[in-house]
Amino acid sequence: MKNLSQLGFLALVYLCLALPAVGQGAKNPIIHADVPDIAIIRVGDTYYMSSTTMHMSPGVPIMKSKDLVNWKLVNYAYDTLANVDELTFTNGKSTYGRGSWASSLRHHNGTFYVTTFAQTTGKTHVYTTKDIEKGPWKAISFPPSYHDHTLFFEEDGRVYLIYGAGKLRMVELQTDLSGPKPGTDRVLIENASAPAGSTINLQAEGSQLFKVNGKYYLFNITWPKDGMRTVVVNRADKITGPYEGRLALQDKGVAQGGLIDTPNGDWYAYLFRDYGAVGRIPYLVPVKWEDGWPVLGIDGKVPDKLNLPASKGLMPGIVASDEFTRKKGEAALPLVWQWNHNPDNQLWSVTERKGFLRLTTGRVDTSFLLARNTLTQRTIGPESAGATLLDVSRMKDGDFAGLALLQQRYGLVGVKFENGAKFIVMVNAQSGRPEEVGRIPLQQNNVYLKAECDFKERKDEANFFYSLDGKTWKKIGSPLKMVYTLPHFMGYRFGLFNYATKTPGGQVDFDYFRIEDRITAPGN
Repeated sequence: MKNLSQLGFLALVYLCLALPAVGQGAKNPIIHADVPDIAIIRVGDTYYMSSTTMHMSPGVPIMKSKDLVNWKLVNYAYDTLANVDELTFTNGKSTYGRGSWASSLRHHNGTFYVTTFAQTTGKTHVYTTKDIEKGPWKAISFPPSYHDHTLFFEEDGRVYLIYGAGKLRMVELQTDLSGPKPGTDRVLIENASAPAGSTINLQAEGSQLFKVNGKYYLFNITWPKDGMRTVVVNRADKITGPYEGRLALQDKGVAQGGLIDTPNGDWYAYLFRDYGAVGRIPYLVPVKWEDGWPVLGIDGKVPDKLNLPASKGLMPGIVASDEFTRKKGEAALPLVWQWNHNPDNQLWSVTERKGFLRLTTGRVDTSFLLARNTLTQRTIGPESAGATLLDVSRMKDGDFAGLALLQQRYGLVGVKFENGAKFIVMVNAQSGRPEEVGRIPLQQNNVYLKAECDFKERKDEANFFYSLDGKTWKKIGSPLKMVYTLPHFMGYRFGLFNYATKTPGGQVDFDYFRIEDRITAPGN
């Protein structure tokens, strides 16, 4: 009996070891944060991904992964897109929701290519480099702005862009990508939305072209009326067509993206999903090949679990805390940070006061949304919290500084300096116009501020807190109902801000910014 019991125990142990542990492996979404319009390539055993950050600077983030799940920011395609009023927030103009949109990412003959387009400039922008992680980048731009285009290098040396919405077009580029070849623009697919039905809310766009086993596959997103965002794939034997189309995926509104293979021969579709206030979040969907067509999903559904390594979390690869301490000679910001526009680099510093981010006002502004030098990084789901310690001893009368959740319907907690007195205030703009809904006198120069975001099941609610000692937190104002709005076209972001309403030259110092992937009970 003893030997039988031992054998049974060993068999049980072996069975447990052979089975995958509960919770192991990757899960969808692979990134629970605003990383939309993704394009992915594989170079050897390394994946690179580009995405959209529109009005933010620097722009077109480049991320790196070894497993398609764990990503780290490694570069941006540009520091600033252009020097125009909309991007410098001058003359009352802004480019929220515009800037650069969906990028195309390619690797060809040892060179990396990132192309994007911008309503703000009316141009198509091409960025090239031999080293995608370190640069430098060479920039070319030309009109027009080719909407949602995909760049493609043909084997005969020709270079094409496929672009448009509904009626998709193709144009050949000069071999140096300096612009289109005259007379080459033509209709490629008359109605790329057709496989999804005859009544369409969103015409097929977001083109991404791939060549697999000698055939061409063009991925697009469309949105049938009374339906959901849908993946459509068109296939052809020649790049010029003719193309035949199929509805490739219609589940959870997961759509827009393309194909990627692994070194061991597995295939996935990389797509994203609109998920409320946190933004547009990436998914991976397994792909099988049947009769020369990519078949997306498991029985047509987007799986919750994937046969890929588990996520190690989004920190510090996608978002990260920053103590603002720098080694001697270092004066840069980590890649997780982006300004809400082209920054004025003379008005911020991490070296003027050691261990602090200093924001100095350089002009008078009328509103938070048009203020210069708001420094941002993504919120993350399902929960996240951002906190900072602010020194307001160098503010000027009329200044307003603090911690925000940036979107059109924003919320913030900060310090106002009015008529010789300072106040901790909370502003809630969920109605579409900012309302001060909390005010407390401040009698000291240092104040701790915190914002907590609950994105679980699209609750999309944020609360704001302050502390005078860093230990006891008190809620201020009212909960912010976060709403993803098209005028900003971006998930909510944590933002550090300082702007003047009366006299430029005031300064505030942020001791740190600390982000967590959880929220605490109210009042803690």
